Amino acid sequence: MQPVSISSQRGTLESPEVIEDLPGHVIPILEREFDDFDTESTRYLAGELEEMEFVKFRLKQGVYGQRQPDVQMVRVKLPFGGVSPDQLDAFAAAIEKYVPLQKGHITTRQNIQVHHVPLREAAEYIRELGTAGLSSREGCGNTMRNVTADPWAGVAPDEVFDVTPYAGAYVRYFVRHPTTQGMPRKFKTSFTGSDADRAISGMHDLAFIARERDGVKGFEMRAGGATAIMPRIAQTLYEFVSVDDGEYIKVAEAVLRVFDRQEWLRPNRARARLKVFVDKHGIEELRNEVERELLGAWTTARDFSLDRLLFIHDEQAGAPAVPPGYGSPNGDGSEFEQFRRSNVRAQRQDGFCTVQVKVDRGDLTPEQFRGLAQIMREYCGGYARTTVHQNLLLRWVREESIYDVWRRLQTLSLGDPGADEVSDVISCPGTDSCKLGITSSMGLNAAVARRIQEMAIEDPLTRKIHIKMSGCPNGCSQHHIANIGFYGASIKVGEKRIPASIPHIGGYYEQGGVGYGKRLKTRIPSKRIPDAVERWLRFYESERHDDEEFNAFARRVGTNAFEDIVRDLAMPAEFNLQNMNLFIDWSRTVPFQVIRGEGECAI
Repeated sequence: MQPVSISSQRGTLESPEVIEDLPGHVIPILEREFDDFDTESTRYLAGELEEMEFVKFRLKQGVYGQRQPDVQMVRVKLPFGGVSPDQLDAFAAAIEKYVPLQKGHITTRQNIQVHHVPLREAAEYIRELGTAGLSSREGCGNTMRNVTADPWAGVAPDEVFDVTPYAGAYVRYFVRHPTTQGMPRKFKTSFTGSDADRAISGMHDLAFIARERDGVKGFEMRAGGATAIMPRIAQTLYEFVSVDDGEYIKVAEAVLRVFDRQEWLRPNRARARLKVFVDKHGIEELRNEVERELLGAWTTARDFSLDRLLFIHDEQAGAPAVPPGYGSPNGDGSEFEQFRRSNVRAQRQDGFCTVQVKVDRGDLTPEQFRGLAQIMREYCGGYARTTVHQNLLLRWVREESIYDVWRRLQTLSLGDPGADEVSDVISCPGTDSCKLGITSSMGLNAAVARRIQEMAIEDPLTRKIHIKMSGCPNGCSQHHIANIGFYGASIKVGEKRIPASIPHIGGYYEQGGVGYGKRLKTRIPSKRIPDAVERWLRFYESERHDDEEFNAFARRVGTNAFEDIVRDLAMPAEFNLQNMNLFIDWSRTVPFQVIRGEGECAI
């Protein structure tokens, strides 16, 4: 067992408290926070607490306002995506009690969030999940958001070392930390053990990439990445910072302290991320500021010791033994082999594999939560992690058990092949719940996924293409880094508006780098986007050179070629009965309107 720091509601540095290092148990659970939420929400509903003060309070507890009145989104943090079977069962039970939509949603930051929870029940929801070691603390607001990591950490053949213990220590140090409770803006961190960079370092405020020098473990630290309306790629702040004596955490705190005191960032919260400092002053000036900060007396008042912070859990010791019996394909061999090819990877530990479960739009029902929990118990030693692509990665599956796992997943409608392929379309909630949403990105996701299924794509290079869509420019689906990405917009036709999206072509996040796609000079009505996607995919297949991958093809032919192919689709239409469908968004039944509220991320 490892001791970890806890702190009060506003953030303080207190004496360590001990919790067990179990999957999904990283953030200490404080009962008094649930009591505080009960008290403050009751005061607010009784008119005894100013709305803005209450909003700031509930955001720190991971409770976020929706575009629908009187209901909340609740975001539970899963540091580095880790989750246990008992926690999946807890999600299932709590969703059945408190969530009208009867589903939980895996986000692109490895969280699980739910929607439409009445405020009076939000405290009960987070309290119930707290009994399973799940925390929503600082899931929203201008805080340290969920710390993401490569879901293959600890089992990947290409990693320098397993970053899991160090990501866990980072979380434990900074959650409830006084510096991270009211920063100019939210702060996002990632950890990866490999230059393949499955944690997508380039789009984070602070990113840690495993390095080793003369037998000493450490990290390359990158800073200043983010997407939204001013996308920037993180730059190297330090080539190497040791993990010894918690040095990487000390340097990270210096970065956060520098960021926190930039008062000039606070007035315009739309431009208040660390990337704005780096954009204005340069990465060298940030490094100079950090170096000066490290000379401060605060460094001697802190305890950076990893002994009390590291998340240490030997997964291999709990991994399953070779099963006494196991199934094999009999009549469904080709279907199974397709699943095995796309969703299964060998671990660096002999005899074990990971199985990536493709979760459509990241949504899971209570039945699916429970079914996955049981699969984890029987076939994975209890180990799984959510991914930044809204999927679930089962770990420590015996090679002999892959077919049996697939069959069990099929009974849950989760056995489809194509994880992280063209059919695995990613989207944010959009206008289903988000105040900032312009269009129905979830409805569009379903429509594009259906079209791709109808296309029956077999070409291996086409299957490698990634498609992502956001309901607004902020990019919660990470559309900037998709080969084909979209964000929600509209086309004005007289006094009416057509729901539309603006495409991006040529983004990437694989092979150790991040690149943002080029925005096309066109807006495509939402109902025509499946046609546009099909045209672009067939254009690529028919005109590429030999084994030319999509982004290389896009660079060669240029954005004008992509615009020309969909020029007729981008034409607006007259508002009449014949064209009425274009004026109604996906999954909607009434004419489209742009209805945006004030987002709470920047409050």
